[in-house]
This record gives sequence, structure tokens and C-alpha cells, in this order.
Amino acid sequence: MQFSAGPPQGKLAPSGGSALHEVKSVGATFQWPLRVYWEDTDAGGIVFYANYLKFFERSRTEWLRSLGIEQQQLRESTGGIFVVTETSVRYHRPARLDDELIVTASLIEKGRASLIIVQTALLKSEQSEVVLCEGTIRIGWVDAAKLKPSRIPASLLDRLETTT
Repeated sequence: MQFSAGPPQGKLAPSGGSALHEVKSVGATFQWPLRVYWEDTDAGGIVFYANYLKFFERSRTEWLRSLGIEQQQLRESTGGIFVVTETSVRYHRPARLDDELIVTASLIEKGRASLIIVQTALLKSEQSEVVLCEGTIRIGWVDAAKLKPSRIPASLLDRLETTT
């Protein structure tokens, strides 16, 4: 299946598809399956809007893990961590209890101290994938002890090179 979902400000249109129980990277788009649980919803059974940011965080973490980048190990070996410095999120349709979603992550910009990642939450259905929410997330690299911005290690940028 193909889908096209322009992120805020129309910077990128990810494409690709996957079965719900598979984690795939299609070109530069990482895909991670997720099911909506009670804890994700409000009293009406609709996903609480802030939980999409949690879904995006989990997908980014799994994307890094798929590249062999474990965040705790990265902190221990480099003394640095990624922190979210900016978000822009647009909500299109609600996800509901028990829905099967695909949450994507696509690296669109790589700087010396930050990365910009476009993310989408899609409703997985038999006919197509429907865009529910999309966002652009900037993550910055900081010294973990001082929480001061610093340069992303060259070895890490090299590992990310294959994803752009």
C-alpha cells in the first residue's frame, strides 16, 4: 500500500505500508505497529491528544534501535542524550480503543546538534491506511550531565547517514 501525508508546512510525504505485526523501514520511512489500549483513551474511548506524542516517542526510539542505537548505551558511551526541543502536531481524525495503528518516523534533516523527524500516526484498515495525526519533531543533542547543547558525535551521524 502507498500513502501520502504531508507533514505540517508540507515538507515531506512519507510512503510505504506494512503488516501490523511487522516493524519495517521502507526507504527512509520507519514503521512501527501499535494498538490503542484503554490507558491511551479518554472517557469517550478516543485517544487523548497528548498520547500521540508518546506514540511518536516510542516510534523514534524503535527507529534508533533498528539502527543499532540503544539510547541508554549511547548515554553511557558518549555522555550525551537526545531531547525534544520543538514539536508541531496536526490532528486529522481520532483513533479509538482497540484500533491498530502504524506510527512512522522519517529523518528529514540532520544538523550538527539536532535532527528533524517527520512522524505520522496511521489507522491500519483492510482497505487503506488513514492519516490520523502528523507531526514534525526536532530533537537536540545535549551533554547529559549539564543539559547543555553539544554536537552529535560523528559516529552517530555516520550511522544515521543511511536513513536520509
